Amino acid sequence: MGINTPSEHGADLQIGATDKGMVRLYVFSESLDLPLDFDPEDAEAIAEELIAAAKAARQVTG
Repeated sequence: MGINTPSEHGADLQIGATDKGMVRLYVFSESLDLPLDFDPEDAEAIAEELIAAAKAARQVTG
C-alpha cells in the first residue's frame, strides 16, 4: 500500500510526550496497536513534514 492507494481501514491517533522524554505517536484500531516513539528533534522534523504535506494537499484540492 502506498500514499495514493485508497483504503477502507480507519484508525485513531494519539500524540503526546512520554515520561521518558520521547514523543509518542500512538496509532490504534480494532486490529492494530502501534506505539511509535521519537526523540524531540525527530518529532519536530515529522511535524514539519506534516505541515508541508498539508500545504501540498491544499494545492491539489484548490
